[in-house]
Amino acid sequence: MNTIDHAAESERQDALRRAAETPVAGMPVARPAGANGTETNTGAAETRQRERLPTAPTRLPRPRGNVRWTIAVLLFVGIVINYFDRVNLSVAAKPLEAAFGLSAFQYGIILSSFLWSYALLQIPVGQLLDSFGVKWLVRIGTILWSLATFMTAIVSGMGLIILARVILGIAEAPAFPGASKATGYWFPLSERGLATSSFDAAAKFSNVIGVPIVAWAVTAWGWRGGFWVTGVLSALFAVAWWIWYRDPQEKKGLTREEREYIRAGGAQQETPAPAHALKSLKFLLSQPKIWGMTIGFAAYGYSFYLLLTWLPGYLQKTYHMSVLESGWYTIIPWAVATVTDLVIGGWLVDRLIRAGHEPTRVRKTLIVIGMLMGLFVIGAAFTRSANIATVWISLALAGLAFAAPIGWSIPALVAPTGTVGMTGAIMNFFNNVMGILAPIVTGLIVADTGSFAVGFIVAAVVLAIGIICYVVLLGDIHQIEAPAELRPPETAPATR
Repeated sequence: MNTIDHAAESERQDALRRAAETPVAGMPVARPAGANGTETNTGAAETRQRERLPTAPTRLPRPRGNVRWTIAVLLFVGIVINYFDRVNLSVAAKPLEAAFGLSAFQYGIILSSFLWSYALLQIPVGQLLDSFGVKWLVRIGTILWSLATFMTAIVSGMGLIILARVILGIAEAPAFPGASKATGYWFPLSERGLATSSFDAAAKFSNVIGVPIVAWAVTAWGWRGGFWVTGVLSALFAVAWWIWYRDPQEKKGLTREEREYIRAGGAQQETPAPAHALKSLKFLLSQPKIWGMTIGFAAYGYSFYLLLTWLPGYLQKTYHMSVLESGWYTIIPWAVATVTDLVIGGWLVDRLIRAGHEPTRVRKTLIVIGMLMGLFVIGAAFTRSANIATVWISLALAGLAFAAPIGWSIPALVAPTGTVGMTGAIMNFFNNVMGILAPIVTGLIVADTGSFAVGFIVAAVVLAIGIICYVVLLGDIHQIEAPAELRPPETAPATR
């Protein structure tokens, strides 16, 4: 190594050491000690006040090594395949309804059945993630969801299909909370937006490639063909996750420099979960900030799940398209959503915050703009043109898509230490309750009116409620300070 390289490396290491000593938003701050080594009253008050101030992430030099981004790619692929297992039923709507003589209402029940168990398990899964970690819970889940997908391809009858979907919901319950928690472990605050948008965009991108793939399989081999294809892909991902995913503290190949970059940049530390899970849950549910985050995201979830489950069926029923034709039309809005998710919800958020803009203002402004754009879904209620309807739906999904990763980044930013999994699970539980309601309510509306128009209007009203909650209840986006008895031992401040 020449003299210039030595100087550059020395400067890089000095910057990392200085950053490690600098307080970072959302991280515990070293507390001043009194003469007897305990925290002074004045110091404690000042420290807690500093911790609550939302500040821009510390600017750190880029480390050598990009293991963290291979984790982001793994999470992206996992969510893509996870959503393949959800859209396959949406694409197969027409042949499945014909095979079993199902009404729109009955098919709405089947579409929502996955979410019965998925939503119910969100809060327990959050506690399990905090207690046992991401690695093992997702390992078990990926194996089980592969088996459940194969089961759907084998069984016959509405009851057994519902059973297979309920098992699938159990297996996939750790997927999104686990991705959120892993992102909190692996990424500093300055990269959290893009890292979060990478796995959230996967939910949209899965429709871009998954819908035509499943539509082709259904056209070639019947409705069961789509489930065989997604089952094989799920099994392959289970192997990849088992081999590659580890938390930062146990990941081989992670350089010391990259590990320090992640830690000093404000990543959540791999601390044990609080011992009193029910008390922690009660405390979280008493916080207005949690409810603002949760109701706002649930409103997004209603429109997202309506379009995820009914968009191919809407095109088939309203514009008399074939399964394959509806698949190609479905690609357009989801492709637009993928781009806005990554570019605005990820890259732009990180860029604005690194440029010195106040983080809460950046996140809340963009999330509200995105939700307002979601109201464009009303336009699809008042057109008879498939092309114009696709434009309105694309605009709505574009906004909802870049709002979503901002919404998913909030749990890791506001959760008290040791409760990221539970905080994300609370939000995702209510999000998926709306996911249960959206296909059933829409199915009832279509069965009663023969049209999707009222269903789109209902979605817009729900979005308006969510916007109000984000603006009024959420407040500043900073880490919530838990009572001392609910903190992991090593994070509780010293007392006299």
